Amino acid sequence: MRHGNTINHLSRTYGHRKAMLRNMAVSLIMNKRINTTLAKAKELRKFVEPVLTRSKSDTMHNRRMIFADLQDKEAVKELFATVAEKIATRPGGYTRIIKTGFRLGDAAEMCMMELVDFNELLLADAASRKAKTTRRSRSTKKSATGMEAAAPVAAASIASAAAVAEVAAPEVVEEAPAVVEEAPVVVEEAPAVVEEVPAVVEEAPAVVEEAPAVVEEAPAVVEEAPAVVEESPAAEESAPLDESPEQEEPKA
Repeated sequence: MRHGNTINHLSRTYGHRKAMLRNMAVSLIMNKRINTTLAKAKELRKFVEPVLTRSKSDTMHNRRMIFADLQDKEAVKELFATVAEKIATRPGGYTRIIKTGFRLGDAAEMCMMELVDFNELLLADAASRKAKTTRRSRSTKKSATGMEAAAPVAAASIASAAAVAEVAAPEVVEEAPAVVEEAPVVVEEAPAVVEEVPAVVEEAPAVVEEAPAVVEEAPAVVEEAPAVVEESPAAEESAPLDESPEQEEPKA
């Protein structure tokens, strides 16, 4: 387990790793820009930035300490003569890592590592941004002078508004009772709605009285049935009266 192990050994022994970082630091100081793998660049940043911080103070002790780390006289001269002047006002963060893709063959992630104060393109962009900020500061000054010129006008408008408020104040107080008097008018309309309810209730008995009219029609149909039954005896009596004379003729 690698708990708490924050050092990347880069698959090298202690002596090999230290010599590699020393050579890479010398190349970075002399050329101001190198191309390497991302893992090596991150480890080099931990090694070279303390060296650059120490170079800000040009003393014999610092020169000897830096020479012990770099083991290169030309790199020490370049560091104190050129690099130290550029990074004098920068409080750390002297290097920049820019990823450049993956290497063919082993697909290692590559990057370009450079000293921040030696990239002329980015320094020009930073200068143009500062120029824009100065223009904005001028506009703020103009706006400040405009506000000073508009101050008397604002004071006059405030005074006139106060005068109008004093005149309009009594009118607002007098209108308040008119609003209170309208409230009883709304209360009187409520009983009118309650009186309409009995009118709807009285219509219900009218529907109930129509039902007996339908029941009385049923006996009329029943009385007609005996009339049909009474006609049948009349027909039987007429039949014997007609047949009797015909039977008596042969006797004569």
